[in-house]
Amino acid sequence: MRDDPRIMNLARLIGAALRPPPGVARIALALGIGAACHLAFAAGVLAMIVAMFFGLSESFGRVPWPWAALANAALTVQFPLVHSALLTGPGGRLLARLVPGPHGGTLATTTYAAIASLQLLALFTLWTPSGIVWWRAEGAAFWAICTAYAASWLLLLKASFDAGAEVQSGALGWMSLMARIRPKFPDMPTRGLFAVIRQPIYVAFALTLWTVPVWTPDQLVLATCYTAYCLAAPRLKERRFAARYGDRFARYRARVPYVLPTRRRRDAQ
Repeated sequence: MRDDPRIMNLARLIGAALRPPPGVARIALALGIGAACHLAFAAGVLAMIVAMFFGLSESFGRVPWPWAALANAALTVQFPLVHSALLTGPGGRLLARLVPGPHGGTLATTTYAAIASLQLLALFTLWTPSGIVWWRAEGAAFWAICTAYAASWLLLLKASFDAGAEVQSGALGWMSLMARIRPKFPDMPTRGLFAVIRQPIYVAFALTLWTVPVWTPDQLVLATCYTAYCLAAPRLKERRFAARYGDRFARYRARVPYVLPTRRRRDAQ
């Protein structure tokens, strides 16, 4: 029965009828991964905004002390370590393999943004609060600090757009897959906030850590560790830019300061 040509032909017809038209599977994959990435991105950013607004005094982590200190330390280091490791050559090849099939490389930037978002979501939802509150802003000080906190996030948003919103948000990968083109990264950013300092994203990120209305030991530890990361990590980024853009980046680096706005240095002849 199984070798009956009529049955085999019928099976082929049914398979052809159930098979999606060319391109549908690719589009569905792009839209599905894109939606998952942007949902994770929104959840991670929202968790960070809310958790730091309360100085990490409110979270879902309930690890008993002193083990909570180890758990919080692991949550703190996992973001910078994985975030930086995935930008290396081996990390990039791993990203390309995380999505099975032929489109993993195209979706690498989307996968990277989704992983980073889930890391932030884990950090700020699974943190175990110490229960100690040193200071809580009130009255005019509260509103002044809240204004500074909001301004820091707006600055981070502006810097991300100046760097290329499609890369920062993870949209580059899935939109390239939708269009059936190779992902094309934006040019080296030199305009907007990048004309003032070379690392506005890291500076704005650091500012969000220090402009909170509630201060706890938890917030101080996180702010100190991640500020150190924001000062050191861009050095690795600038090595990649130097290798990719050569003299063009060297001229930009000579003209624009690293993280502190100063009077522009005269471009070397």
